[in-house]
Amino acid sequence: MPIGVIEALDAQARGIARENGKAIFIDDALPGETVEYASYRKKSSYEQAHLVRVLHPIFARVTPRCPHFGVCGGCAMQHLECRAQVAVKQRVLEDCLWHIGRTRPEELLPPIHGPAWGYRRKARLGVRRVQKKGGVLVGFHERRSSYIADIQTCPILHPAASALLLPLRELIDQLSLRERLPQVEVAVGEHCLALALRVLESPTAADEALLRAFAERHRITFYLQPGGPDSIVRFHPLPGTELDYRLPEFDLQMPFQPTDFTQVNHDINRVLIRRALTLLNPHPGETVADLFCGLGNFSLPIARGGARVIGMEGNAKLIERARAAAEQNGLAPRVRFAVADLFAATPESLRAPGRIDKYLIDPPREGALEVIKSLPAAQEEGAPARIVYVSCNPATLARDAAILVQQKSYRFLSAGVINMFPHTAHTESIATFSP
Repeated sequence: MPIGVIEALDAQARGIARENGKAIFIDDALPGETVEYASYRKKSSYEQAHLVRVLHPIFARVTPRCPHFGVCGGCAMQHLECRAQVAVKQRVLEDCLWHIGRTRPEELLPPIHGPAWGYRRKARLGVRRVQKKGGVLVGFHERRSSYIADIQTCPILHPAASALLLPLRELIDQLSLRERLPQVEVAVGEHCLALALRVLESPTAADEALLRAFAERHRITFYLQPGGPDSIVRFHPLPGTELDYRLPEFDLQMPFQPTDFTQVNHDINRVLIRRALTLLNPHPGETVADLFCGLGNFSLPIARGGARVIGMEGNAKLIERARAAAEQNGLAPRVRFAVADLFAATPESLRAPGRIDKYLIDPPREGALEVIKSLPAAQEEGAPARIVYVSCNPATLARDAAILVQQKSYRFLSAGVINMFPHTAHTESIATFSP
């Protein structure tokens, strides 16, 4: 059995060893450990391997809390102590910035981290009926597989959602459309737990009776989604408590639908907003552009401080809800929302709203390449006084930072990680630039 010494973790939290110049990616191995491994995929330049035995463990290795860890693909780092996970993600960010972007920030910000268990308020769970497993399975996919993991509990899900995993399996197994129900969207608000069922055929009257009884017994709200995200409709109860999350520091209530994009970790989101606004430092009289604004998660807190905000987003439904949230929170006079395809941004489209003093950019994993390319250079007229970039992909952040620094001559003031998804390899970060 081959033996390897683990040098680092990759972006998927696999240990990296080297043998004769070839990289060996070993599941569940940790930096500094000596391990036995068995390869399951061999290529000319790398191998992928299972961990067989840890010969010399590091002090930060811990026993995973979840009994399904290693089978379920929802987590990748439960075997590593939480503070060490944050350090690993900080290193991933620094490595991406240097190796991809050839840039380094002037300051590394303190990591943002918080509760590591029961934090996840949004999740998309797969559904599949597997007769040899006893019926319907509801959960995340298995590692490196399209199969649904046979999980009975999930310690990273909000406890109220985790408690529904087994009852939900039993319910779906009774429905006539159990073979036509591929996923369940879970959303936990301040005072409401919602389940959106992706249904590929209409439920029968008997199905509807079962769903109503389940909703009342477990005090949850069912939505049905027959098509894309915009097809979602509330099913039971009608009417009832609506989904929302609160930002008490800014006296804001943010309504949302189960399929809307929101941050999964409400506690960390509050700290992230505070950090972003501290770095942006908006003042009354300034105009701030919030690009990829979604529901207004940053727009409304910025406006609460007195600045004018222009929020831009490609999803028209999210823009509608952002406008409604601004009205509900008394901020409509200070915020203007517009539908815009920011992946096709041009210098002209960014200039169209008028003078922008500062930018907050929060793109999806693809990053904000066209936006960054369209911004004026640091020495040009109209250059913003500050750019705060919130990223869910350190690789695209590094690419975009390189353009700002090397082509447009901005200073790279600071960067740091946000542990929005403890126990996963997912790395979120925040960065600041100025002329």
